Amino acid sequence: MKARQSITTLFGATALGLVGLAGTASAADISACLITKTDTNPFFVKMKEGATAKAEELGISLKAYAGKIDGDHESQVAAIETCIADGAKGILITASDTSSIVSSVQQARDAGLVVIALDTELNPTDAADATFATDNFLAGELIGKWAAGKLGDAAADAKIGFLDLAVSQPTVGVQRDQGFMQGFGIDIKDPNKWGDEDDPRIAGHDVTQGNEEGGRKAMENLLAKEPFINVVYTINEPAAAGAYEALKAIGRENDVIIVSVDGGCPGVKNIADGTLGATAQQYPLDMAKFGIEAIKAWAETGEAPKPTEGKAFFDTGVKLITDEPVDGVESIDSKMGMDLCWG
Repeated sequence: MKARQSITTLFGATALGLVGLAGTASAADISACLITKTDTNPFFVKMKEGATAKAEELGISLKAYAGKIDGDHESQVAAIETCIADGAKGILITASDTSSIVSSVQQARDAGLVVIALDTELNPTDAADATFATDNFLAGELIGKWAAGKLGDAAADAKIGFLDLAVSQPTVGVQRDQGFMQGFGIDIKDPNKWGDEDDPRIAGHDVTQGNEEGGRKAMENLLAKEPFINVVYTINEPAAAGAYEALKAIGRENDVIIVSVDGGCPGVKNIADGTLGATAQQYPLDMAKFGIEAIKAWAETGEAPKPTEGKAFFDTGVKLITDEPVDGVESIDSKMGMDLCWG
């Protein structure tokens, strides 16, 4: 699946044929909301840039909201209520709590808004009208396969620390974690949660809230339990940066493999300088652009976007980036990653 796809793929020729014929709304009458987890993470900053640019291009009024920190569920609920009251036609949301937000999302849908999840699927996925996201399980699987391939025979005796997102286990965090495990060769038990596995290579899980300070603290906590950790899975690159600092503080930055998901420019630079072994790159700009186009189409035609064939969501693509490729795992290097990165 390529990262960039035409809007025809999203809605199909029939839906496009309806645009302009239904006459239910003009672009000038369409307002939309973007609700992200934070407004500081480069991933969400780029998402906002993409949504803003596409909204301006299409003549759509866009209002943006964000939680104070990753995990700020209450601010997202309040934002949904504001969007309903303001008469928005649609909402794009990266949910902090993918289960608890469902009732608020349903209120918006009952009020006639189209609700599209970006990056993070709701739980259940069909609680939203559509989802535009990376295949997060595949992203995790790619870095898991790479880490196992990098270790070779030593993978059988690995000590792996998992730096996850939040105790509420939002879908994006579960999918990446479980994908990594499958890629590495760990029995994942129930794929809808992490923490029930019994593989002796798992040194432990801690949560980071997806930021650098959280990554540092979580890494310190895991090292206190298992000082011989030699592989670190991280939910995203800010958490990976914190993990690296914790390892550097004890002189172990060169003998631990760190892998992550994001593909932002700072993370790709970390691949180039050797502080990050591999990352799975995703494309927030496309998620946001497609989301705005989908809200416009919904307002004009009542048509919701179609998922990628065989999946419950529209797949916006993923690529493994590393400067140390391993056999059997397709990847691109950091130079190519810089051409595609964001942030």
